[in-house]
Amino acid sequence: MIKTYADINPEDGNLTFELKRMEAIYEKADGRPDAPHRHGYYTIILVESGEGRHIVDFNEFALAGSQVYFITPGQVHQLVAKRQPVGSVIAFSPGFLLQNGIDDCFITDINLFNAYGFSPPLEVTPVQMEELTALAAKMAGYQRSADRFSYQAIGACLKLFLIICNNACTLVREENTQTVQAGISILRNFKQLVEENFQSRHQVGFYARRLAVTAGHLNDTVKALTGKTAKEFIQERIATEARRLLFFSDLNTKQIGFELGFSDPAYFSNFFKKMTGQSAQAFKTASHP
Repeated sequence: MIKTYADINPEDGNLTFELKRMEAIYEKADGRPDAPHRHGYYTIILVESGEGRHIVDFNEFALAGSQVYFITPGQVHQLVAKRQPVGSVIAFSPGFLLQNGIDDCFITDINLFNAYGFSPPLEVTPVQMEELTALAAKMAGYQRSADRFSYQAIGACLKLFLIICNNACTLVREENTQTVQAGISILRNFKQLVEENFQSRHQVGFYARRLAVTAGHLNDTVKALTGKTAKEFIQERIATEARRLLFFSDLNTKQIGFELGFSDPAYFSNFFKKMTGQSAQAFKTASHP
């Protein structure tokens, strides 16, 4: 089974925010990487310098400076450092957002946290990195403070941190604000529907009907805001879950196919090979040598 950290701090289940230095985490573990795991909360990894690799849902990225990783609750990841990294790990729960008046829609709208699939780091400029490290230092200071409203101050800094990261993204934005807002609303609802139905509903038409738009419009909207079509989005969600089940469960490929809505095991096998470049059985065998 996948190792899961449900609470931000196991010693205090009520904690909704915590910032730790990467150096301290590395030293506490004597440089040993944690097993692949997932969190029940949001995690941001701000890398000032480092060398190694970061694996997020079976995609591997070279760990380096001036990177920001955004890990969504439920994503499986593992950071393997060749030497002591420098940076900050920021963890916060949905409850922390609520406590600070930050709507869940804000997290969806900034489009930094991807629940699955390809989640590359955000590469930032030296100026942006300076702004982000300064905000992380402020959050760390407020975290140590016993002053009134320190949590609200952290929330304000976190929101500004995320806004700076969002502005650093290179996704094309339309000039028509009304069109952009309508597209963001569709994307937000589409993501939620996919998460609720991907195991049984694989067709774009189903989601388009639920959202009262045409399949073509849904594809165009999702493509404009995420860089991938609605069909690709759905297929990546299914493929990611398939990898997780093949790697971490005792289910065989036929059972996993049924679990993910494929009535024909051969169809699931063809789908998995098309998405990953190898057969489901080969992936499972390689995962459990």
